[in-house]
Formats: sequence, structure tokens, C-alpha cells
Amino acid sequence: MAYKPLDLAGRTAVVIGATSGIGRALAIGLAHAGADVAPSGRRADLIDSAAVEIEALGRRALRIESDVRHRASLQALLEAAVAEFGKVDILVNCAGITKRTPTLDVSDEEWNAILDTNLTGTLRAAQVFGKHMLERGYGRMINIASLTSFVGLYEVAAYGASKAAVAALTKSLAVEWGRHGVCVNAIVPGVFLTPLSEGLLDGTERGRELLLRTPVKRFGKVEELVGAAVFLASDAASFTNGELLVVDGGFLASGVNV
Repeated sequence: MAYKPLDLAGRTAVVIGATSGIGRALAIGLAHAGADVAPSGRRADLIDSAAVEIEALGRRALRIESDVRHRASLQALLEAAVAEFGKVDILVNCAGITKRTPTLDVSDEEWNAILDTNLTGTLRAAQVFGKHMLERGYGRMINIASLTSFVGLYEVAAYGASKAAVAALTKSLAVEWGRHGVCVNAIVPGVFLTPLSEGLLDGTERGRELLLRTPVKRFGKVEELVGAAVFLASDAASFTNGELLVVDGGFLASGVNV
């Protein structure tokens, strides 16, 4: 059997939530591996910045805003990507929000906003792009789960519930769609300093505890997630389906660290 390389030449990718942090790093990383990429999100200036970097690598980029809270914008993103690239092979679902609140104080509005973006937004994008992939008989879908898909973190119940559900959704889609050539997996990042998390982690007691429980004794760099994404997006992962690929510096393996 021929080796299937970690090469995305000729592939096209849409990365939702690509304007900063993990999403931006993955969009650039997929371009480094050879893919043409549509980095999308809610801020046009940051989309353009990511697209400029992708084009500097000699890849094509598509500039279009999207919002996972609105299905019509995701449909428009798909249609624009197909018009520009002819197809979408890879979807990365990276849009997400969080807020630290004692659970007794979480309002319906806060709970619903976090789940609507992190969970239902992932489902909306999966439905819109999954239909295209299923019609083609090929696709690589990569969701972003979390340590909270496995363990509880203090005072982020809504975020934890949303990401546990993203893990379950990933497996459900993998079971339904794998037989049709669409592999659905998720990356589980450990503790990374990003615009989403730095207020909770940088110089805080929470950050110090998380570092204590991370065997490599540092926060991750977003570029360290690229290898996992390129693998899951490539034909090397043709038999990898329903996997939650953890990139956490050993956090989930750790028990006593001192």
C-alpha cells in the first residue's frame, strides 16, 4: 500500500474562527502544508491580515466574513469558497467564546450565548459544509474540543458543557459520515495562551495551577497545534475518524507532579 503523505497540495480548506489565536495558526499552518485557505471570522481586517500571510506562502486565499450564529453566513461562506476554489476538502471549526462565572450566577443569556457559539455554531457549520462533502464523497472536518471535554475546570460550566458536547458531536458525525468518505475528528488543545484564555491564565492563580499540572511546565504555543491539524486534514488520516487528538503537554496524563 502506498504511503499517504502529510501533504495538502491541491486541497482547499475553510477555517472558521481564523482571525486570531488557534484558528489563525491553523489557517497559516494548513497553507504551509500546501492547501489553499479561506480564513474566516467576524472581523474583516483580521481576515485580510491572515489572507495576506497565506498568499505570501504562494497559496490562494479567500476573504469573506462569517458568523457561526447565523446559518445564512455559513452558507454564503461555502458558496464563495466553492466559487473560488471549486470545492472544500477541509473544514476547521474554531470559533469559540468563554466567560468565567460562578455557576449559580450564570444567566440564561450567558449560557445560551456560549452554547450557541461553541456547540450549535459547530453543528451549523458541520451541517452546511458536511452536505457539500457528503455530495462529493470526500471531506476532512476538524472540530476544536477542550480539556473541559474530559475534566472540569472551575467556574466555566457553560464552556465545559459546550466543549463536552462538541466531543460527543464529533463522534456522532464520525459514525454517520465516515462510510461516505468524510472523516470527522477533533483537536483537544491543552493550556494555550490565546486572546480567548489569556485573561484567565496570565499571571493568575488559575494559570499557576494549570502549569503545575502540565508536565512540560509551560503553556503551549499555538503553532504546536499545526501538526495535529495537518495530519487530520491529510490523506495520512484516511482511517482516523471520531478521534479526539489531545495536544496538551501531558496535562490529561498527569497525576502527582511534585
